[in-house]
Amino acid sequence: MDFFEEMEQRIPKGTVRTRFAPSPTGYMHIGNLRTALYTYLIAKHLGGTFILRIEDTDQERFVEGATDIIYKTMKTCRLTHDEGPDVGGPVGPYIQTERRALYGKYAELLIEKGGAYRCFCKPGEGEISETVDGKTIKKHQCQCSALSQTAIAQKRSAGETCVIRQKIPAGGVTSFTDAIYGEITVPNAELDDNVLIKTDGLPTYNFANVIDDHLMGITHVVRGSEYLSSTPKYNLLYSAFGWEIPNYVHCSSVMTIDPASGATRKMSKRHGDPSFEDLIALGYLPEAVLNYVALCGWSPKGEREIYSLPELVEHFDVSGISKSPAVFDLKKLTWMNAEYIKAMSPEAFFAVAAPYLSLVITNPALDLKAIAALCQNRCEVLTDLAERIDFLQAMPDYDNALYVHKKMKTTLENSLSALQAAVPVLDAMTAWDNDSLYAALMQLAADLGVKNGIVLWPIRVAVSGKASTPGGATELCALLGKTESIRRIKLAIEKLQ
Repeated sequence: MDFFEEMEQRIPKGTVRTRFAPSPTGYMHIGNLRTALYTYLIAKHLGGTFILRIEDTDQERFVEGATDIIYKTMKTCRLTHDEGPDVGGPVGPYIQTERRALYGKYAELLIEKGGAYRCFCKPGEGEISETVDGKTIKKHQCQCSALSQTAIAQKRSAGETCVIRQKIPAGGVTSFTDAIYGEITVPNAELDDNVLIKTDGLPTYNFANVIDDHLMGITHVVRGSEYLSSTPKYNLLYSAFGWEIPNYVHCSSVMTIDPASGATRKMSKRHGDPSFEDLIALGYLPEAVLNYVALCGWSPKGEREIYSLPELVEHFDVSGISKSPAVFDLKKLTWMNAEYIKAMSPEAFFAVAAPYLSLVITNPALDLKAIAALCQNRCEVLTDLAERIDFLQAMPDYDNALYVHKKMKTTLENSLSALQAAVPVLDAMTAWDNDSLYAALMQLAADLGVKNGIVLWPIRVAVSGKASTPGGATELCALLGKTESIRRIKLAIEKLQ
């Protein structure tokens, strides 16, 4: 059995196998995360295997630490891979630079099969422009493919460097079927003899991904629609080797609305658009981000929008993926995040909220769990918490105009009167909890012959100094405690006087 037969024997067959193959070139942008998610969902929905492969052959764009970001993001999103660099598998290694020797051998095999040739042209040589069906196409055209073995040997002996280029058929067309875009046919005259192996011996993406997908038994290739134009070249490589072509799922881009121009454009970090890590830092829950990203270009059957990851696995169907670009809407994500927060158990919410609360609340007399419970149904993103509860730690400076509330029918005068009347009532209380406070202040409003809001609104402002708070007057007083609540109300009376 020769080397190539042995490699074929290693390929797992009979089940669906998908791969997420990111390049370690920086952060995990939303389009990358969506590709990872869809690749995972296809594998798990069909009972298959999900593989992580690191494509690091472009060493010029390699960013230190980027691989760790990939691992961290996948773990945070619970997109657990069955095979990969860190867990191993039957067709490793799963990092392209560790597979370097493979690509050279398969390039030599491709030359033998007539699908590639050695090109000795210097950079820029042989570059031409052709017009095909009204399109101007830049291509490489030279005589290197016609060199004899003797001429090649002489050039190599003389120390001339070469690349290995794909040999595109001169005529005809190449067709393939995509699960989203359907049947696509491209004239071979539009395709370029692209480089497969560079002078340093490393493969280009165009070659390495085909070799790896075949040797890893990948049945479904999920990637962005920008690769549609390259897919015919990949298929010609598959055909030249005599290999089976995988199923293709090309997803449209994730777009956003540029706030400055109002135009729709592709999401980009350099334009300030958030990456996955940015969104987590902004206080969004990973589960909510993943749920929202799933809906960026995929429409489930029915009108439901909230899905857990297991539910996405159950319901995901490639037929629901749209050809049209998806528009990333931060407002919609914020709404979805708030829904996720509301649905959490109090214990789960406190676990994620505590780090944010403790940044602001350092007073040991304040109960963080009680504060979290008060905020949970009023919180959209976790970073909201600091601004919502900072008044509990220290009373802010505020304008007396806050006491004037048209709906509550409060004025500066009746607010002062209500606060003055409330102090002895609150001072006389022995039980200090929300229910007791509410009952006492309702009775005070009845005794004064005024609407409840005329008593409650001034107290709310007096103890918070804010127009918007995570709770009402009695809830805030219960949190602050009797001494602090009355102290703040007395200060407010002085302020109004």
